[in-house]
Amino acid sequence: ITLAVVGSLNYAADIIRSDMHAPAAPLELLNRVRGLSSEDTATYRYDDTQQTSVQQQKPWLRNPHFFKHVRVSALALVKMALHCRSGSNLEVMGMLQGKTIGDAFIVLDAFPLPVEGTETRVNAQAEAYEYMVDFVQASLLAGRREYVIGWYHSHPGYGCWLSGIDCSTQMLNQQYTEPFIAIVIDPVRTCATGTIEIGAFRTYPPGYAPPASALPKYQTIPRSKVEDFGVHSSRYYPLSVKFFKTSILSVMLDALCNKYWSGIIYSSPLLSNKTFIIGQLLDLKVEIDSANLLVPGRVSGLTTDSSRTQTWKTGMAKKTSITFDSARAAIEHAKGMASSIMKSILFHG
Repeated sequence: ITLAVVGSLNYAADIIRSDMHAPAAPLELLNRVRGLSSEDTATYRYDDTQQTSVQQQKPWLRNPHFFKHVRVSALALVKMALHCRSGSNLEVMGMLQGKTIGDAFIVLDAFPLPVEGTETRVNAQAEAYEYMVDFVQASLLAGRREYVIGWYHSHPGYGCWLSGIDCSTQMLNQQYTEPFIAIVIDPVRTCATGTIEIGAFRTYPPGYAPPASALPKYQTIPRSKVEDFGVHSSRYYPLSVKFFKTSILSVMLDALCNKYWSGIIYSSPLLSNKTFIIGQLLDLKVEIDSANLLVPGRVSGLTTDSSRTQTWKTGMAKKTSITFDSARAAIEHAKGMASSIMKSILFHG
């Protein structure tokens, strides 16, 4: 599992271009992990007075869009990615520890929960909540003062967004345990692209109608999930996500990559994601076939100019989305092929 995740984050081309004495460089470059200077201690130091003040003021009650950013430590990022990849095609779930600074969530650590996962949802039972409470108490005894500020789960192969069940879970958490954030990771696309596919979200309060400009942008969603994505997309909004690391975390990342460098060499996203790639191409074929039926001259029963115009607009919108999905699939496959070719040239001549 670890080999698969670490391998997916480090392509041969990046290894060759980077300093061979800094094996974590590809992970940091591809995911834009920013180092913290000595002046940035406020990011990872916990201030009880500041956090108590935030809880008393509750600025999110006055502005549903108050939180706009999420900063994730490299440690939490790697932990979440490894855990999500370990679930294979099943969803997994975990919790986030950290704090808030202004309009930003600072995720300092993450831990998995023992939950029952399926291909479409995760079910947290009483054992999971017991485990969470015990873990947080143990962290406090160990001197870790960060509280749980959110949860994460995986969407293997179908992008980063919130389903209806996810929205209900997040709304419940925001009602009783604010401030709270939801993070979604797609481990399949992470392996396909080499960058961690991640999204962070917060739900709107009941009855709130967001402006049209706040609705989620288009993204590639498997046909089986499109309806669920569209129905609930107006119930939440995304936050920008950035990553950071400290000097100690840099040492840990170097140790991790040094230990699993052989997995980086022989891993192949084309092989590990074979099922996903086949499904992706089948979805594209169905979309292309349905778009061809909307081409003027192939649609029967259109008797008015307005009907023809509307059909033409629908067809053009569909073709635009197909073009986007096809380009993304082509780029992902090209990356995987380039990785395999360069490894073959480098080690087999």
